[in-house]
Amino acid sequence: MGIIIGLIVTLGCVLGGYMAMGGYLSVLAQPWEFVIIGGAALGTFLVANPMVVVKDAMKGIGEAVKGKAPNDADYVELLGLLFTLLREMKNKPKNEVEGHIDSPEESEIFIAHPIVLNNPALLNFICDYCRLILVGNARPHEVESLMEEEIGTIQHEKMEAVHALTSIGDGLPALGIVAAVLGVVKAMGAIDSSPEVLGGLIGAALVGTFVGIFLSYAVVGPIAAKLKIVREMNMRIYFVSKQTLIAYMNGAMPQIAVEFGRKAISAHDRPSIDQVEEKMMNSTAPQAA
Repeated sequence: MGIIIGLIVTLGCVLGGYMAMGGYLSVLAQPWEFVIIGGAALGTFLVANPMVVVKDAMKGIGEAVKGKAPNDADYVELLGLLFTLLREMKNKPKNEVEGHIDSPEESEIFIAHPIVLNNPALLNFICDYCRLILVGNARPHEVESLMEEEIGTIQHEKMEAVHALTSIGDGLPALGIVAAVLGVVKAMGAIDSSPEVLGGLIGAALVGTFVGIFLSYAVVGPIAAKLKIVREMNMRIYFVSKQTLIAYMNGAMPQIAVEFGRKAISAHDRPSIDQVEEKMMNSTAPQAA
């Protein structure tokens, strides 16, 4: 929502200021300038990036517009799930806990926490490392290094779309100049026309420069920056999971391990101790089959 409001304010101020100076919006209606710039931007975007990044970038634009990031309720649910899993791992036989880890879609623990269940990447991350913990011979520092490596890989993949959008945003002013040059070439072809006609052609050519710069600094660049913020905030759930599981591996009780994870949450999103304790108290262990 913030992006939409921001774009409306930006466009309104730019066009409003232009009209207040006596400009006519009809002069800016140069569809072929938009075709040149938009087509060139799309073409270079497809050339520079593999299709998986292109698709992720399109998905990322939607994420940036929605601005969806974990809130305190999401973190409470994640910590509640981790507490329940760690409690089961501490108090139940290995084979009972393995059933939850191997088939999370059928596990009462995971079904009770749909936010994690509906996030396949996070679900696999938690299940994989719980499985390593259950094996029993993995050293905490080795698991932590492996977690950091995987989180770094996930973060790199998430940032590829950001870099792709940033690159195309950086190139838009130059593509605007390309459109402007082509417009000037057209104007030079009519050099013997009247000053009114020639002035209109040159003005139309300069619209390309305006469009390229505007799209770069007022549209694509801010969207890429917002997407980076949103995806970095969504990466925090992996750090919370890592801190909780490593604390448990180092001998912390489930309640204490969850507090390690809570402290990894940004202060403005961090749920209170009372919220987390209430969630842990309400967590009930599933009945053994």
